[in-house]
Amino acid sequence: MSGALRAPPRSPAPPAARRQRAQALLGAAERVFARAGFNGATTAAIAEAAGVPKANLHYHFGSKHELYHEVLARTLHDWLVPMDSLVAEAEPRTALAAYIRAKMAMSAERPDASRVFANELLHGAPVLGELMRTELRAMVRRRRRSSKAGSQPVAWRRSMPLISSSPSGRRRRRMLISTCRCALCCGRARLSGRDHERATEHVVTLVLRGCGLA
Repeated sequence: MSGALRAPPRSPAPPAARRQRAQALLGAAERVFARAGFNGATTAAIAEAAGVPKANLHYHFGSKHELYHEVLARTLHDWLVPMDSLVAEAEPRTALAAYIRAKMAMSAERPDASRVFANELLHGAPVLGELMRTELRAMVRRRRRSSKAGSQPVAWRRSMPLISSSPSGRRRRRMLISTCRCALCCGRARLSGRDHERATEHVVTLVLRGCGLA
């Protein structure tokens, strides 16, 4: 029998390993996009930050645009989780304040995600706008179906425009983001825990007043 022996074909990585690599790429992309922006980021820099070959990035996400979309989608999904507490049976002021504090805590825990999110909004939200028209709008509709509008407290009906995907809702969110940014500008490169507490209470007061709950 002649000819060189062939190595057996490599088996594909188990699903858990693929998910782990994908999550590593998303985390690295979040950091790189936060610092370089979409235009300044490169797939090579993201792959290097994730510690994987560049080919792995294209295997999992195809392109830089697709990866950017997934970073924003993951951030939006994670930020919508605290909205589970916004139910018709909850006391509006308490539930809305808890939601805002949860969102602010997530911003402190994942500052890079916050930077990518804010930068996307500042550039007109070309990717995030579509996500908000689909995922966020579907969530708001589910909440409206779960409770009859007539049985909702007046305060809840006042607060709905803040989370709505309508043009007025988007304007309110942009104003809130600008105010949050001002609240967080303390003349320091890094905020202390006390700085973040003060900024959080500022935003809570701002939103509650806007909803007639303060």
